[in-house]
Amino acid sequence: MSVSSAASSPATPPVSAPTQADLLAFVRRVAADTALIASLPLDPEGRTWVRLDGPGGSEAWLIGWPPGTGTGWHDHADSIGAFMTASGALKENSLAARLPSEGWRTLELTEGVDRERRLPAGQGRSFGRHHVHEVLNESPDRHAVSVHAYHPPLPRIRRYSRSGRVLRLEQVERPEDWQ
Repeated sequence: MSVSSAASSPATPPVSAPTQADLLAFVRRVAADTALIASLPLDPEGRTWVRLDGPGGSEAWLIGWPPGTGTGWHDHADSIGAFMTASGALKENSLAARLPSEGWRTLELTEGVDRERRLPAGQGRSFGRHHVHEVLNESPDRHAVSVHAYHPPLPRIRRYSRSGRVLRLEQVERPEDWQ
């Protein structure tokens, strides 16, 4: 008589999705790995990136930022996330407002929604779903390197243009557009 191994092994508990705190702890650990940070090839003109294995099935990236580069305004749709500067310094401009997730192309922002954070090496932050921001390396002569993690893995990125208080949805990118 044979016994099925599936019947005799304990059930594997489901893996819980990482929280914003889990993602922040992960990017903090990776940013402290000086050998990994130093191994990222840096391009003098464009951002460089390497995909990493994030916790709990999250998507993670090590990103190099040449002087004067940035992301432009965007969000990460339904993903939560965290990022940390590993070397150099970054600036994050963000909106302290929840935008509608669908059905609009142009919005007029209210006064007082703009936030600015300076993130030198060792500083980072986590954020919730639909967080609209831009990340910049404003240094005129120094690269920055950062670590980013998102869960669930990015289903899309929405890109915006901004003129004063007017925010316009310009493009929706899917994973196949950036991998």
